[in-house]
Amino acid sequence: MPMITAQDGTPLFVKDWGDAVSTSPTIILIHGWPLNSDSWEYQAVRLAEEGYRVISYDRRGFGRSGQPWSGYNYDMLSDDLAAVIESLGLSDVTLVGFSMAGGEILRFMNRHNGHKVARVALVSSIAPFLLKTDDNPDGAPEDVFEGMKQNLRKDRQGFLQDFFKDFYGQGTEGGGVSQGQLDWSFQMAMMASPKATLDCVDAFGKTDLRGDLEFMTKPTLVIHGTADATVPIEPTAHQVVKHVEGATLKEYEGAPHGIPATHADRLFDDLLEFIKTT
Repeated sequence: MPMITAQDGTPLFVKDWGDAVSTSPTIILIHGWPLNSDSWEYQAVRLAEEGYRVISYDRRGFGRSGQPWSGYNYDMLSDDLAAVIESLGLSDVTLVGFSMAGGEILRFMNRHNGHKVARVALVSSIAPFLLKTDDNPDGAPEDVFEGMKQNLRKDRQGFLQDFFKDFYGQGTEGGGVSQGQLDWSFQMAMMASPKATLDCVDAFGKTDLRGDLEFMTKPTLVIHGTADATVPIEPTAHQVVKHVEGATLKEYEGAPHGIPATHADRLFDDLLEFIKTT
């Protein structure tokens, strides 16, 4: 698999699957926190089998990418996405962002004018703003994110093992994954830089991306679980479809946050339909 060099010299690990000369749209799958590109395994294989070129990469600080001390903000992260697109010579790109990756996409559409992008899908996305403020009353209080960071500093391993139970909705009617999936997710999380893991809590939890919504001018699909306890649907998906003209919302009734695993088939079907019809 190739390594792409970001503008500050950070190496980014990239998977490039499927037909590199295919005339079908290229799909970039961007992973959530605290995982890496491996988490897209199910959708990546099936989309490549459909004849698409499928790109996924490890966010800086995560997986097999470099672990610089700084740069874990959405300006830099969107620049990393731009570096992947330019380095691989991509065009007619479908961006699919899960969870934290919704921030990369919105900031990219603003900062890089949606260059080479044909359509966008936001899956369980944190966009546009998770933090509770006077003008964002449905967001999460700041002490939620500060508490996450305190627990990560104290016992990153124990915190993340517990975190994934809510992430996948263990014990709920609409969620739940195998013990193998939980173990695998934990292994991915442990590959990440502790500094990146901490800093990205501020990025996804406190970055106000509402000003980036006006740049979402491409066909947009929003997918979110109604029982998402990690990223509630009200300040995120509902706000995106309210402010992005023509955006389509698909609510997964009773679904938790980690729907690429808990609703893998349904997500694949919805993404494939979106790509084929827009």
